[in-house]
Amino acid sequence: MANRLEGKVAIVTGGGRGIGRGECLALAAEGARIIVNDFGGTTAGTGGEQGPADEVVAEVKKMGSDAAANYDNVSEFASGDRMVQQAMDTFGRLDIVVNNAGILRDKMIFNMTEEEWDIVLAVHLKGHFNLSKHAAVIMRQQRSGVFVNTASESGLGNRGQANYAAAKEGIIGLSRTLARDMGGYGVRSNAIRPRAGTRLVISDEMREAAQRGGAAGMQGFQALEAFGKANPPDAVGPFVAWLCTDAAANINGRDFMVSGPLIGLYSLPEIVKKTTSEPGHIWSLAELDTVMGDVTGELKNQWPKREEKPAPA
Repeated sequence: MANRLEGKVAIVTGGGRGIGRGECLALAAEGARIIVNDFGGTTAGTGGEQGPADEVVAEVKKMGSDAAANYDNVSEFASGDRMVQQAMDTFGRLDIVVNNAGILRDKMIFNMTEEEWDIVLAVHLKGHFNLSKHAAVIMRQQRSGVFVNTASESGLGNRGQANYAAAKEGIIGLSRTLARDMGGYGVRSNAIRPRAGTRLVISDEMREAAQRGGAAGMQGFQALEAFGKANPPDAVGPFVAWLCTDAAANINGRDFMVSGPLIGLYSLPEIVKKTTSEPGHIWSLAELDTVMGDVTGELKNQWPKREEKPAPA
């Protein structure tokens, strides 16, 4: 066990499996003590069991660090307060928050129910707020701390994931604002977009669906399995731990791609082309017809209307 985070205390949500488990072990390997939060539910957010969190606590202790389990559901506002209080009561401080817990309820937007939208936003985006708000009170008082938030490439847009994409890109906005709100108190906030073969990506349900799809279905599933081998969940943890060390002291308000072979820094959004007029001017549609060609002329619809196949006679 190294000591770059010796004396630090971390809360990791969704820490019982996949990426979260790897983050707990990577932080513990550097000497951090961990509150391992995991509701123990399914990928859809149902059910709940204590086993996953307990198993990671045992692994951390076997490594020579210390940990305690927490089974709260991150979608509940009071759960964030309880996690923070548990860290303070158990270890006497709180230095690191890794917001990782998540679920999926994938559906095309025209088939998505209100419940499927609400629960994904509640676990991901509200879940990040619920813990971050209560942790920020402690970190502001002690004038130090680190947030690592979990977004996704899907936040850039992904078919059949309107709820997930909205939540994940909302997390980017939250993370950047945390950096601004808390930076003056010595607290940093960054986000990751992990690319990993977790159970959200590769599941028994997916295997069963692939088998029902015959050879083509299994070919697609085998590609997912290859993706998982190239991008194991444990590969994310070391970078998260690094973001929590003094080596990353100047990194605040940014987001990163993280996978097995790749770590990439995303650019911040910026205006790439513009047109201007006099202050107070209101554009007419005729004027916009004239000027917008210079701004949008190179853009093409990446997802044009599909030609409908005629119905069989």
